[in-house]
Amino acid sequence: MPMSGEYANMTSFVTDEDAVAVLATKMYPDPALRVSAFSDGIQRLAMTMASNTPHEPFFEPFFSGMTKVTAEQENLLQGMLVKFLGSEAVNERTDDDKTLALAVWLP
Repeated sequence: MPMSGEYANMTSFVTDEDAVAVLATKMYPDPALRVSAFSDGIQRLAMTMASNTPHEPFFEPFFSGMTKVTAEQENLLQGMLVKFLGSEAVNERTDDDKTLALAVWLP
């Protein structure tokens, strides 16, 4: 669940002195096969806010593409992500920072 501070757009950084005290963690018994971390700038795109769950239609193209990419195409992924995050469709919905990190476990 996203954290919210006293004021809108208030942010805590993992490099802050009190990061360990502020950071919320949760343990999951099963291994993660798909993982994402993102900044609040794309939170409303990446999450279903009413249930605080991932918005699957947002993530599916990323994870699907990552599992299908060949080794020769792998270096193109970062450029495609930068293009997406800078696109008009994304910028229409946020003027905040936009950071997205994705990982998939490939057997």
